[in-house]
Amino acid sequence: QVQLVESGGGLVQAGGSLRLSCAASGSIFSINAMGWYRQAPGKQRELVATITSADSTKYADSVKGRSSTSRDNAKNTVYLQMNSLKPEDTAVYYCNADIQRVAFRAFYNYWGQGTQVTVSS
Repeated sequence: QVQLVESGGGLVQAGGSLRLSCAASGSIFSINAMGWYRQAPGKQRELVATITSADSTKYADSVKGRSSTSRDNAKNTVYLQMNSLKPEDTAVYYCNADIQRVAFRAFYNYWGQGTQVTVSS
């Protein structure tokens, strides 16, 4: 079994910062790409940021310049630092990862349960 557990969400005022963490646990052999997605009420889930195993990153235009993603491979953890937060950043943020389990050849895609980020104006 593999689990992704997010933490670090909460309520913050506009202009503030938050750092989200997502730790993968279980029978993990290797992790390829990891990423963050978000879903606001009434909207589709959208990409926020991704980071490959080689630390190559990609960001949505809406967060570019305000957010930074990084990973600690020794801890199987990915982070999302968000600065200059805006009310429109309010959403449930989900962690995503492509993980190869021990004794399996294929990589499978996993999701965390999500963490709420609310930005007040």
